[in-house]
Amino acid sequence: MTRVRVRLLPALVVLGGGVVAPLQGQQSTLEVDRVVAVVGNEPILKTQIEVELFRMQSQGVQLPTEPRELRQVQLQIVEELINGELLVQQALRDTAIRITPEEIAEAVDLEFRKVRQSIASELEFKAELRKSGFQTPDEYRRWLGEEQRRSLLQTRLIDQLRATGALDPIPPTEQELREYFDARKDVAGQRPATITWRQIVIAPKPSAEAKERALAKADSIVLELRQGADFATTARRFSMDPGSRERGGSLDWFRRGQMQPEFEDVAFRLPPGVVSNPVETAFGYHIIQVERAQPAEIQARHILLMPDISADDAAQARALADEVRAAVAAGASFDSLQRLHHDKTQFEDTPEVPINQLTPPYTDLLTTADSGYISPVVPLDSPIGDANRTQYLIIQVTDRRPEGQIRFEDVRDRLRNQLGEELAIQRYLSRLRRGTYVEIRDL
Repeated sequence: MTRVRVRLLPALVVLGGGVVAPLQGQQSTLEVDRVVAVVGNEPILKTQIEVELFRMQSQGVQLPTEPRELRQVQLQIVEELINGELLVQQALRDTAIRITPEEIAEAVDLEFRKVRQSIASELEFKAELRKSGFQTPDEYRRWLGEEQRRSLLQTRLIDQLRATGALDPIPPTEQELREYFDARKDVAGQRPATITWRQIVIAPKPSAEAKERALAKADSIVLELRQGADFATTARRFSMDPGSRERGGSLDWFRRGQMQPEFEDVAFRLPPGVVSNPVETAFGYHIIQVERAQPAEIQARHILLMPDISADDAAQARALADEVRAAVAAGASFDSLQRLHHDKTQFEDTPEVPINQLTPPYTDLLTTADSGYISPVVPLDSPIGDANRTQYLIIQVTDRRPEGQIRFEDVRDRLRNQLGEELAIQRYLSRLRRGTYVEIRDL
């Protein structure tokens, strides 16, 4: 039999981001000498198992040295490769799933940059490529292109199944949850010190006249756009969203649950290319244009117009914040005050945040705070630099937990969701497997 020799790049990211390193006592040259499984008409090669073993070791997994135990690991890898191939083949059969060359190119660029930055110089990078069998960076890019295409197909299929209700989680039993936790607790590590709090953010409210002016401006921009004005150029001129304005209003891809409900209700019904009427949310008035749509997500641009806030509006917000803080300190219901006054664009409750991951202004407020702590009124500067749009934050700490061993109770709800979806995916894969020719050969 003719043997094709393939080198694996020790410093490169392979199959999902692991840094590949040679197995202890083995060379980094592998032999593609046989097919170990077949899915439909597609072979799975011995080399693919070796690549996964390299990846596992690079992530700190201690591989067994006893042959029988190592074989069990290899068989598990074969099953995972079969499952991945089943998903890819199903995604290719689904005419609603499309992966554009632009999406693949973007994913390849991201992965290529990550790999390149992990190697000191361009000369060393090219040398490592040659050791791995890639004669040029372009050849490596082409290989990455196929890997990213397969990854995107699998992800898009799973997203579509979730969106259509075909992947509803299967509630695990208590015993399944316990076994799932026990199988992972040795690698779970220590639970960091955490803090839980709830908050009220009070924002200045615009007057009715200011809202009318903003809506009239939004209507005039919609007219310009429908008469042929370029959306991206118009967004750079008029949008008040600092996060997307310089990108021509681009919001990239997003799914339901990531934007304000009023925004999503319009955006997910809007045909690509059509300019929406102004849509009011807690942020202001949005003009939306969908660029591309998939079953579970869309890519869109928007222009945000916010009503003017006067100095009187700002002063009223500060006075209200002082009143709310005094009421909380006097024992008033935090939940009731939150329902009445909290700005809906901000999160309300924050459970179990690791203290070492706090960001300003929470770092100074909460690093040493105990349960029951009530913060003073904290001004939050406007991201667009308008002093009249300053918001006011009031925090109440509800729990603080020291560092310790992760317990089943700490992660029970998260594990239930995670395992429930894994069980649903397993059931779906079983259906695919029953309808597909699958053969596992000798390793």
